[in-house]
Amino acid sequence: MGLICKKLRLRIYSMDPKQLQIKDFTYTLPENRIAVYPLADRDASKLLVYKRGNISEDVYRNIARHLPEEAFLVLNDTRVVEARLLFQKATGGNIEIFCLAPHTQYADITAAMLQKHRVWWNCLIGGASKWKRGTVLEKKVAAGKGTIVVQASVAERLPDSFTVEMRWEPGNLSFAEVLHYAGTIPLPPYIKREADKEDEERYQTIYARQQGSVAAPTAGLHFTENIFQSLGKKHIEHDFVTLHVGAGTFKPVKSESMKDHVMHAEFMDVRYETIEKLLQSTGKIFCVGTTSLRTVESLYWMGVKLKRNAGLAVNDLPITQWEVYEELAAYKIPARESLKAVLKWMEQRSMKRLITQTRIIIAPGYDFNIISGLITNFHQPKSTLLLLVAAITGNDWEKVYRYGLENNFRFLSYGDGCLLFT
Repeated sequence: MGLICKKLRLRIYSMDPKQLQIKDFTYTLPENRIAVYPLADRDASKLLVYKRGNISEDVYRNIARHLPEEAFLVLNDTRVVEARLLFQKATGGNIEIFCLAPHTQYADITAAMLQKHRVWWNCLIGGASKWKRGTVLEKKVAAGKGTIVVQASVAERLPDSFTVEMRWEPGNLSFAEVLHYAGTIPLPPYIKREADKEDEERYQTIYARQQGSVAAPTAGLHFTENIFQSLGKKHIEHDFVTLHVGAGTFKPVKSESMKDHVMHAEFMDVRYETIEKLLQSTGKIFCVGTTSLRTVESLYWMGVKLKRNAGLAVNDLPITQWEVYEELAAYKIPARESLKAVLKWMEQRSMKRLITQTRIIIAPGYDFNIISGLITNFHQPKSTLLLLVAAITGNDWEKVYRYGLENNFRFLSYGDGCLLFT
């Protein structure tokens, strides 16, 4: 487990998050502990419950028993798109295009997904060295009673990806429809198999609505209608936010110190009514998944910004990687004041939805402002998601993961999960 002596851990967790060393947030994950397939029943997965240093064990279908009366759950309703496109060159070789995020010319992912006839997308390319600049790749796929012809060409080479221009006929189809017919679900790289028909359903939450993610908000994969019914009987309400998960969620931290790690940006979309519910529920808010948590905590800091300057433009609202630990940290306010500031700002602009971006990184040293707990899966070693877990549990993140390994919990996207109280 790579355990750290207690004295050293206390020193690490009290310092500036920028100075954290990623080597202190790793553990040995055997290959056979990674869940390759989902269980037959979504809510049959095991549930580890961590509260005030104590650990207990149950199954997801009983999660309502462990949540306080009248808690409020926040879930991410993003939907995974078929972001992998496989093209074959005229010479026979294969080129794989993995659609990461829309080009910056589009206001948000929804706008980009609705583009017709042509779109520009930032992509990873498998076999890029074999794709000569200027060569147009073509793919034909059946769609209902007709055929879709998709063409792709490299528009620009970026430091760690490519901008790809894609065109298609018939041009009246949206890019989301093209991906649905021509692409495949992009399973995480640690699930070493091809996606099959079952993944089309099981690598989506039952409440997935807003198309745009390249990875599922996996904590929500365990939720079923039966679970929602049991939550309702305990007067536990829920609502949805949208944060489109990017491939950066799988990106391991390669720098030794966190100050050198670049956090990926993700689009978030929150309705006015949802923020009102958060305002009414402060003190009992639990997030389902790290993406929901990052969205809610980003909302808080946006409110801090607006409390300082109510005239901020939409482009000035996104949260950057470190500002919550630096310039914004001195202006902390109660959660209710922050959320009210966001609502007032939206009212003044007649906004029903707040669509923006966040790069927030949540690591040991972060003080939670809105949430009381997190429901999440087990995460990869040396990942920003593991840092987020450590921000909640402090030194006990190792205790939690050791328990999971020693008690046959299944890890990562299709694996079991945790309920962690702050």
